[in-house]
Amino acid sequence: MVKGIHCVELDKPVSDIWSFVSDMNNWAPLVPGYVSHQIIDDRHSVWIIHGDIGIMERTVTLNVEIVEYIETETIIFQMATSNETCKGEGYFEVEALNGTKSKMKGCLQVHIKGMIGTMVNPVLKTLIPKVGKDFTEKIAANIMDRETARATI
Repeated sequence: MVKGIHCVELDKPVSDIWSFVSDMNNWAPLVPGYVSHQIIDDRHSVWIIHGDIGIMERTVTLNVEIVEYIETETIIFQMATSNETCKGEGYFEVEALNGTKSKMKGCLQVHIKGMIGTMVNPVLKTLIPKVGKDFTEKIAANIMDRETARATI
């Protein structure tokens, strides 16, 4: 499984970060290739993602499940296509550095099985760390923008 982990420090308390990442509706649209998502219940959703990996381009439907939710600290999720040829998992961890500064860590792991996996997994080794970093940075930027927008209202 290919893994990408990225950490960011934010000049925000844990509560501000948690308020954003604890609601999947906030971060699902920030996934690279996002097309749409549908919330099934508080732990299950279906996402449609359009991926472009080199010469391959495909739109996939992912079943996403929150498998662990530790209030103000950690969200762990799993994802898979319906035929499970593409599986992955990830998490967000939030840690207070002091009263007004926090660290957020995002992790994403993906593996593709079968013949297509033989071709795609080597490309994912360089792609997933970049996607994980971009995704985590987008979340951080949205948290900062969200708070700025509130201050100007």
